Amino acid sequence: MNNRVRDLRSRQSLSVAQLANRIGVSRLTLHALESGLYTPSLPLAVRLARALNHPVEDVFVV
Repeated sequence: MNNRVRDLRSRQSLSVAQLANRIGVSRLTLHALESGLYTPSLPLAVRLARALNHPVEDVFVV
């Protein structure tokens, strides 16, 4: 699954550590998610979208 997490995070000037802390995951998990190596659970995807102030549909592209 493709995602726009890295782009949206960068636009908000958030570091990987800052966003990871906001959503309650490790930096490694967020990096794997941004790289497409990890597909988040639905609750994590919702937390991530809320932290980025975007709908889930804008963050994740099927």
